[in-house]
Amino acid sequence: MTRQRVVVKAFPVPRPETRLLVPALMFIALVVAAVASLGAPLITSVATSFHVSLGSAQWTLTVALLSGAVATPVLGRLGAGPHRRATILATLAVVVAGSALTVLPLPFAWLLAGRAAQGVGLGLTALMMGVARDHLPEERGAAVIALISVVSIIGAGVGYPLAALLAELGGVRAAYGLGLVVTAAALLTAWRSMPEAPEGRSARVGVAGAVVLAAALVLVLFLAGERNLWSRHLAVAAVLAVVAVVLLCVWAVIESRSTTPLVDVRAVRNPAVAGANLAMFVGGIGMYLLLTLVTRYAQTPHGAGYGFGLTTFVAGLVLIPFSVLGFVAGKLTPWVRTRIADPLLLAGSAVVVGGGFALFAAARSDPAELFAAMGVLGFGVGGFSAAMPGVILAVTPKTETSSAMSFNYVIRSVGYSLGSAIGGLILAAGTGPGHLFPDDSAYTTAALVGIGAMAITTLTSLALARRRSPKTNP
Repeated sequence: MTRQRVVVKAFPVPRPETRLLVPALMFIALVVAAVASLGAPLITSVATSFHVSLGSAQWTLTVALLSGAVATPVLGRLGAGPHRRATILATLAVVVAGSALTVLPLPFAWLLAGRAAQGVGLGLTALMMGVARDHLPEERGAAVIALISVVSIIGAGVGYPLAALLAELGGVRAAYGLGLVVTAAALLTAWRSMPEAPEGRSARVGVAGAVVLAAALVLVLFLAGERNLWSRHLAVAAVLAVVAVVLLCVWAVIESRSTTPLVDVRAVRNPAVAGANLAMFVGGIGMYLLLTLVTRYAQTPHGAGYGFGLTTFVAGLVLIPFSVLGFVAGKLTPWVRTRIADPLLLAGSAVVVGGGFALFAAARSDPAELFAAMGVLGFGVGGFSAAMPGVILAVTPKTETSSAMSFNYVIRSVGYSLGSAIGGLILAAGTGPGHLFPDDSAYTTAALVGIGAMAITTLTSLALARRRSPKTNP
């Protein structure tokens, strides 16, 4: 008995007090999202500082998305078991170590390794949701899960302008230093506040399924990020795409036959879950497409005949309306959900995002119009993100919360990557021979494609509303 008391004192596990737990969950979700997005505003600075091409510097963002997509389902399965607290702390320790690598005066390869380690933290978002569902009252837990989903997206809007400002003032190492500070704070916060998982949980990771899924995701995200491969080596890209599809099919077979699947494929086939994931995939393409269009348009110099020639920092300020209104939508969602079903909220939010595309297509001659488009996008994305967990968790047992939401976040990552790639391809196709910048009409074309994506998302969400399944016990 004495030994047990000593152990408890040496390794305290705090009780899940709602007052401290909720801010901790929000902070950790915000930090991992913001740190993973640090690559976006620093690409040009990295290329200059490390004397590499812009294509190589782009990998400081791509590699974080890749590692996050690969780690997310594995962490989701580990988070469903008895060692969730240890999994959270170990993952944040990896993120902190990666953040240190980005700050130290090391070669470019070490920077990429650090960014890959930082991206692993993206898998923690689903675990934060699992903690909220297990340790908070039902109504409070649903509201917190919705906000976690929102802050995991608007984190990019928080990190982008701060990183850009620090890069302008102190260079790329100073900007990455911000990541080291906040990830260390997140690790300390998790150590002080994360409770243990409820007793009786078990979760084992199927190694074969994890390896096959990782290989498939690496190929998918690589093909989405390497736009030049499609334009210059179409046959190679097509073969790799076929290999990725085959690997995904093999993974589905492995998971369906496994007694300890990484993702419960049978649950994923549930019409509500399948429909929600389809809406997330297509909606993610549209949402990230507009995000990249607006920031690129804002930084295009006046000499192109359009654009505003904004610096990276000022262009990052365009994301502020996105973050603020996204958070507002997330706070309003619990109240709205008492009046309309989650699938209808998904549909309405998709319409709002489509409105942001329409606004950008029709009016972008003034910076204020870009701020307005980003505000509309943020409000729509906030509502969509806040409603999505409710659709999936309505038919998901508590024990599978982390795993189910992890798979949804993998779908989101793939959708975001494809949205960025599609935007780049459309703008590249609209760039005339010998020109550095695309024609203004290419942005309109991309916006129309985005409207089409959100129309599909709206119809998918409405179909979900018509055949909504009865809720399971949350």
